[in-house]
Amino acid sequence: MAYYKDIRECLEALDKRGLLRRVTRSINKDTELMPLVRLQYRGLPEEQRTAFLFDNIVDIKGKHYGGSVAVGALAGNEAIYAIGLMCKPEEIMEKRANAERRPIEPKLVKTGPVQEEVHIGASLLTHGGLEEFPIPISTPGYDPSPAFTAPFWITKDPETGRRNVGTYRVLIKSPVKTGIDFCRPTRGVAIHWNKAREMGIPLEAAIVIGGPPSLGYCSVVDYPVDVDELTMVGGLAGEPLEVVKCKAVDLEVPAFAEIVIEGEIITSELEMEGPFGESIGYMSLTQPRPYF
Repeated sequence: MAYYKDIRECLEALDKRGLLRRVTRSINKDTELMPLVRLQYRGLPEEQRTAFLFDNIVDIKGKHYGGSVAVGALAGNEAIYAIGLMCKPEEIMEKRANAERRPIEPKLVKTGPVQEEVHIGASLLTHGGLEEFPIPISTPGYDPSPAFTAPFWITKDPETGRRNVGTYRVLIKSPVKTGIDFCRPTRGVAIHWNKAREMGIPLEAAIVIGGPPSLGYCSVVDYPVDVDELTMVGGLAGEPLEVVKCKAVDLEVPAFAEIVIEGEIITSELEMEGPFGESIGYMSLTQPRPYF
């Protein structure tokens, strides 16, 4: 195997190497979870940092969630990053360079674990929509809602069909609506969104949660706009990324992801969003932004 097909394989590898803290006691996702993880970034040297996996999640209202939350599982320190890439720390830069020299097209498969359970149309709210998932509040007391902080957005250029993978904040607005923060107009999704806006159509998108580590490592890189970024994922993995067709939009997503949320980024209007506590230590302002 050249790469971890899913995040579960990666978490198992981290656990075997003593780089995963598994928290089984009840923890409040709205007040405790993120502040606990942040303590290690404020008080520990990099080599002592670990990933965290929380298995017993409740919220401020006492609701218990069925899923788990992983934090810091891709890059808590250099050793964690190297494990995600299945290489030694000193090989990281060369492995990334090889991905750019040798991109590999994804492999379309008929089905995968990500589509074992599907909710669409009338069944979309069967388990509460987005409220089914234990999404943490990143900065308790300041953020207006929970947020996915490691989402991998997949969109297509509406003119060329080239795919972009990017990590953009996902504030939860309702059981069926989120925000999206492009950060700057040069990001791939912003370029796609502006093209769709000029064409008078919404931009189809999919949010991947808990995908293969190779997807996450490519998601945070600004590749040139003429690069299909799913080929970069394959290049980094060393073999084709297995993907399946989405159910509601014309996109392909990893067959071994934990969760995929499909929909449209509206191009006809904006909504106010924020504030939000950024990881590097400041609060972003409330501003008009697109929504999904």
